Amino acid sequence: MLKAENLSLYVDDEGEEKCLLNDISFQVDDGEMLVITGPNGGGKSTLAKTLMGINHLNSGKIILDGEDITDFDINHRANAGIGYAFQQPPRFKGMTVLRLLKLASGENLSDEECCNLLKAVGLCAKDYIHRQIDGTLSGGEMKRIEIASVLAKEHSLCIFDEPEAGIDLWSFSMLIHKFEEIHTEKKQSLIVISHQEKIINMADKIMIIDNGKIKKIGTKDELLPYLTGVQECHKCAEELEGRA
Repeated sequence: MLKAENLSLYVDDEGEEKCLLNDISFQVDDGEMLVITGPNGGGKSTLAKTLMGINHLNSGKIILDGEDITDFDINHRANAGIGYAFQQPPRFKGMTVLRLLKLASGENLSDEECCNLLKAVGLCAKDYIHRQIDGTLSGGEMKRIEIASVLAKEHSLCIFDEPEAGIDLWSFSMLIHKFEEIHTEKKQSLIVISHQEKIINMADKIMIIDNGKIKKIGTKDELLPYLTGVQECHKCAEELEGRA
């Protein structure tokens, strides 16, 4: 279980203090799936990076499975049980996909187990297992390998930042299947940042973040009508703009 209590993050913006996260509090229960959505630039990825320890809080507390991890660095948070998939995965020239998956697992996975991880995210294992994680891989390929590296180890909490970005429909359907599998097993909690309707529909809870604040948070049944209304308003506005 993850508890975030009054998280606030400020940065210096050319001599002025800018608030990126403003007093954010929420909870993700064991086996629960929270989908975070909202407008671009609203603070979703900033929050995800803060939970992982990439950004450092000005105030607030983060508790994972009853342990205060607020002062933990990235490595200690990973060891405590948090897995994280970047929106834009890093590249590691000289490292193969096989090596990355084995390192990510923390165990000596067999080649077959690594191949199965790649298949789970829609990649042909024989074509990728010995590839280097460098500029020869497309953004979509990198995203899927990144997700496979998170799936290589069982975590208390997995955070996925827009996992659907840059991947084709077939791979996306396999990704949805994998999320459904994790969610059904209830062994790991999930935080997924997404605008994708199919992912939002899988959520136990939905949180909408805008301008560094929680605009709304609630169950899927409570929030879906609101999101549908917002989407319809956006469509109408786009149609009117097109006619102007």
